[in-house]
Amino acid sequence: MKAAAFDYEAPASLEEALALLQARSDDAKILAGGQSLMPMLNMRLARPALIVDINRLPGLDYIRVADGQLRIGALARHTAVAKHPEVVRGWPVLAEAAAQIGHDAIRNRGTVAGSLAHSDPTAEHPAVLAALDGEVVARSAKGERTLKADELFLGYLTTALRADELLTEVRLPVLPPHTGSTFVEFAPRVGDFAVVGIAAAVTLGGDGAWQDVRLALTGVGGTPFRARQAESALKGTRPKAADIAAAAAQVAEAIEPDSDIKASARYRRQLARTLTERALTTAAERAAGQGGR
Repeated sequence: MKAAAFDYEAPASLEEALALLQARSDDAKILAGGQSLMPMLNMRLARPALIVDINRLPGLDYIRVADGQLRIGALARHTAVAKHPEVVRGWPVLAEAAAQIGHDAIRNRGTVAGSLAHSDPTAEHPAVLAALDGEVVARSAKGERTLKADELFLGYLTTALRADELLTEVRLPVLPPHTGSTFVEFAPRVGDFAVVGIAAAVTLGGDGAWQDVRLALTGVGGTPFRARQAESALKGTRPKAADIAAAAAQVAEAIEPDSDIKASARYRRQLARTLTERALTTAAERAAGQGGR
């Protein structure tokens, strides 16, 4: 199929882009990487009257650390994030998530901000944002606001972003010393959407006990699932295989996944249990063995 007819604008400045969104907020879509939008256009699942192509906006492809945060601009591509030295060193969970998205062509064009704005329930980056208590910056012609993960994601392909807003920046906090993190997922084939994915980050105290535990899952509901009950159960204890297994079982019981053509709800529960155990074990080993992230 082919997309329905639409108007096309490629603004040269952020101010121009925001003005277009303000004027046409009822019928405009933003084009960044286009890896989600273009298939929806071609299948006519989306039929906007205007496409606002932001790829010519200057200065939005940055990846930098500032004010205790990793800051990622709206046009930073998955590949750039996955390979960035500071991300690999300080936020392995993000680097690993970005590296598992689709194929090279998709990673070379798709953006972290676009993935979050699209809010696919099986996408990797929403789980990372949720696990690390990150936030996004939304800009409009009227001003700027920040949204935490639990404020941003509302449901399947639905966010709290307003129609006149552009997600301009993603912010993740600097992880404390003695933190290990990882992202693991299962997909039937390389490049397929994940059936279930897990973002995990654990911090060990000086006594070797779990000081902080963060777990978020993708593919088990309409929004990322933050496994707070399992996190709380592990805090203050020393990493043990039995405790990790118990926490993973708790996660599997807490989620309410759907059944679809890719997997049954029962299979997703089992995957969640297996992958949670794997992610916690890897994150704890990294925290203990490397003394850092």
